[in-house]
Amino acid sequence: MTGIQETPVHALLTDGTTVRIRRAGPPDRAQVQRLYEDMSPENLRLRFFSLDPASARHAADRVASAGNLPGYRALAAEYDGRLVGLAEYEVLPGGGTAEISVAVADHWHHRGVGTLLLEHLADAARTAGITAFRADALAENHSVLEVFRDLGLRVVRHFDGPEVHCTVQLAQDENYLSAVDARGRVCDVNSLEPLLRPRTVAVIGAGRRPGSVGRAVLRNIHDGSFTGRLFAVHPEAAAIAGVHAWRSVALLPCVPDLAVIAVPARTVPEVAEECGGAGVRSLLVVSAGLDKDRGSALLDTCRRHGMRLVGPNCLGLANTEEAVHLDATFAARHPGAGTAGVAVQSGGVGIALLDGLGRLGIGVSTFVSLGDKADVSGNDMLQWWESDGHTDLALLHLESFGNPRAFSRTARRVARTMPVLTVDAGRSTAGRRAAASHTAAAATPTMTRRALFTQAGVTAARTIGELLDTAALLHAQPLPHGRRVAVVSNAGGVGVLAADACAEAGLVVPPLAAGLVDEVLALLPAGATAGNPVDVTAAVGEDRLRRCVGLLARHGAVDAVLVSLVPTAVADATGEDLVRALTAATAPLPRPVVAVLPARPGRVELLPTAEGRAVPAYSDAEAAASAWR
Repeated sequence: MTGIQETPVHALLTDGTTVRIRRAGPPDRAQVQRLYEDMSPENLRLRFFSLDPASARHAADRVASAGNLPGYRALAAEYDGRLVGLAEYEVLPGGGTAEISVAVADHWHHRGVGTLLLEHLADAARTAGITAFRADALAENHSVLEVFRDLGLRVVRHFDGPEVHCTVQLAQDENYLSAVDARGRVCDVNSLEPLLRPRTVAVIGAGRRPGSVGRAVLRNIHDGSFTGRLFAVHPEAAAIAGVHAWRSVALLPCVPDLAVIAVPARTVPEVAEECGGAGVRSLLVVSAGLDKDRGSALLDTCRRHGMRLVGPNCLGLANTEEAVHLDATFAARHPGAGTAGVAVQSGGVGIALLDGLGRLGIGVSTFVSLGDKADVSGNDMLQWWESDGHTDLALLHLESFGNPRAFSRTARRVARTMPVLTVDAGRSTAGRRAAASHTAAAATPTMTRRALFTQAGVTAARTIGELLDTAALLHAQPLPHGRRVAVVSNAGGVGVLAADACAEAGLVVPPLAAGLVDEVLALLPAGATAGNPVDVTAAVGEDRLRRCVGLLARHGAVDAVLVSLVPTAVADATGEDLVRALTAATAPLPRPVVAVLPARPGRVELLPTAEGRAVPAYSDAEAAASAWR
């Protein structure tokens, strides 16, 4: 959580709505009085313990006198310029405890306004040296008592007739931080629903002539079997690419969940304002070339109207879920459906990753090109994948980190449930300079990035090729529980190279115990050795190789098996027979198995097995070993 300072901040409620949290003071007198006067008699009684008509005026006078009250602070939550919640504290004699109150507009209950205000109020109080809050409530006021309870802080209650005296200890422990993270995750995921699972989409800026970016996005949505309603917005055309067009967003037959903006940079803020005024819930801005002022105006519009924003300067987004089937990109091919989540800051990197995953037969669940990353970030996407029920592998390309601590905390949690992979972009001074000019990315020092990835449990590759190598392994095989590898080869030389590659990647090729050596040799032709590497000799056949690999993969002496094979004319089995031995198991092996096949073209491919789990086959041992690193 980001604490409230003198500068207002924007924050998400549990339903995904964005509100503005700021310090309240004398200019808010009229709004505070209206907040209370608009309350129902019952909510007013619960707040003030009475129905005194002067209560609203007294409360407004208190906020208006904020500058003259030592130890007093008030925070306001506002939406579209209107006050929807207020939280206050006043330090009690002694200085360590403050009395608090919280009020929420009637139509904003049960959306997290009160909890959000108290989180920020507590953060401000800690900065001021306050260690506890005290609050009085009617015992029947279950809503406010639940707010105190759900904060995640230690709360002591004392019942006194119809009232409850609550003391909230402000010390932050792991329980509180977990509660804040959980609330933030719910808010964030809900805010992304209109963006990533829209029921209606409008494309603004699709030209009548082929070749425009907007028209390409419109065509991909239309041809990609989008399950919702699709509109085009054009000031003159009646239809574009077979999609009915309307002259403005305000004239659309329904309010879109998502608006795709592909207009010239100079008009983006104006179009975004039109969308916000119409009630659009999210924006995808593919337009590039926004200067600082226009970028700031775009983000301010999204904040004021509560719209989530992807971009600007991006390739688009896609969701392959059966209930959505949205391809709002201008990529040449639709992404295949699958379980890999992909978020990139560069559209070019995104295209390369989608093509590489497609060649491997790995489909994606959600693809988002973040572009300038003005709003939606890698953190947001990690939390979405954690919750969407469709993703089991996360791939990221980030040139910058808006909040490294938040990224580390989120990635560390997500990495416990699925592998998180990234390309370490901007490692060099030249790379960081290029990133800054490309997506206005703030430079992050190389050592900081590496430490961040290590701390968060993120696997960082140096190139797109390395990223795809690792994705192939983690998509197809179970996660290795350690770094011990058994190397199996049908030629001593390639076995030596594979062992070298493993050692250089930080893996361990341990000698096998005498008992296991005897079991392995009993399966192999005369002349085989089993010291690790295991040399099965050129005379090995399909059945013997299959049983040898199965024995090692089921034994607890190693965590993975790397099989390096070259075609020979010695055995009855052909090179393809030996490859088939790796894929012939009818039951899943408990430890990962990968192949190194130097004679086969291509960097990596996935060989389908009889039981459905593929075996990654690499063209060289270095690539295979690096995939485990």
